[in-house]
Amino acid sequence: MNKKISDKVINRLTLYHCILSDFLNDKIEFISSKQIAQLLHIDDSQVRKDINLLNNSGKCRVGYIVKELKISIEKTLGFKKTKKAFIIGSGNLGSAIANYGNFTDYGLNILALFDNDPNKIGKVINRMKIQNVNELESVAKRENVDIAILTVPRQFAQATADFLVKANIKYIWNFTPTVLSVPDDVQVWNENLMGNFLQFTYNI
Repeated sequence: MNKKISDKVINRLTLYHCILSDFLNDKIEFISSKQIAQLLHIDDSQVRKDINLLNNSGKCRVGYIVKELKISIEKTLGFKKTKKAFIIGSGNLGSAIANYGNFTDYGLNILALFDNDPNKIGKVINRMKIQNVNELESVAKRENVDIAILTVPRQFAQATADFLVKANIKYIWNFTPTVLSVPDDVQVWNENLMGNFLQFTYNI
């Protein structure tokens, strides 16, 4: 990306992309910023501002060409640049992520799952073999993988993160309810499931 785009804008653009995909599936050629705004319950001007970052101009009284706008979002957010990743922890959450089929549409290629439970090692989830976590460093080096999706139990999160750092993993997508301590050259994205739930239910 040539421009620095904030996390909030990236989040909205991915939602726009979902809407555009639905419109394409329904063979709808044009979409307006107002339609997008109404579906997401946000302001029309915010949608136009976000789309302006893509250098994609609409047509007066017609709107944006759905296919072109979808491609603009994909190019801007790097959907077509494949990124390899591992899942660490093959419990319920790790297995659910492994079974989610849409990651490849966004450029994320999950190659394998890793665990230390001998009862799980060797099993296959969505055509991916669960491997012994002790093999992670060598496999990461061979496959040139530096992204880990962390789904281990809370009490093992920091120790596993330390292990990943030693294995030269530079990006950790953290699904555990733990704030990880990592070196400055390692980036962590915390997927705060409970925080999102509480934001959603705060006024209920």
